[in-house]
Amino acid sequence: MPSAPLDTRYQIETPEGIDLPLRPAGLAPRALAFAFDLGLRGLVMGILIVPLALLGNLGIGIGSLLLFLVSWWYMVLFEVLNQGCSPGKQVMGLRVVQDDGTPISWSASLIRNLLRFIDMLPFGYFLGAISCLQHPHFKRLGDLAAGTLVIYHERPLPRPKVPQAAALRLPFALDLNEQRAILGFAERQGELSAERVHELASILATPLQVSPARAVEQLNGVARGLLGPT
Repeated sequence: MPSAPLDTRYQIETPEGIDLPLRPAGLAPRALAFAFDLGLRGLVMGILIVPLALLGNLGIGIGSLLLFLVSWWYMVLFEVLNQGCSPGKQVMGLRVVQDDGTPISWSASLIRNLLRFIDMLPFGYFLGAISCLQHPHFKRLGDLAAGTLVIYHERPLPRPKVPQAAALRLPFALDLNEQRAILGFAERQGELSAERVHELASILATPLQVSPARAVEQLNGVARGLLGPT
């Protein structure tokens, strides 16, 4: 049976029955995020090693403890306490979640990060890269074991602003298409020339029974009335 093709979408269904599309991150952005985190950890240890070296054996002991904490807990703490984002993932616009889209748990983060040593075998993340490239959702071995997924952190698009106007109610009901037309007109005004705005307003004025001379102002008022208090 042929393997499933690589896909850039991962569809899950929430308990409320809502389909939630996620976009898994491929090998290249994940590698860049890991390189950033690796460099940041190296910089932190490089800054700390100088004063610790002055403390002799005590400094060596503290340095070894810090090296262990930075090496094994850096990713876990950031992933669990920072919405699935290490600094490198944040720079690349990535985050790690559970397979069902929920925030990553302590146990899952520990598993996926402790298993990095297997992904790194035999050298240079070889097994992890092979697993990531052949999996439909770009999972390395640690992700498979932990039930996690690295996705792009989608940011909601800002909703266009409706011009300021006094809310206006028409004396008759509007159907859904008419409401969409009015809201679309109000939201797109900033992208259009004044001539085009007045042209569109005059087209909408007749069926909506608003004054052609004040069509722009009144249509903006109707849009405000449709949106309600904001």
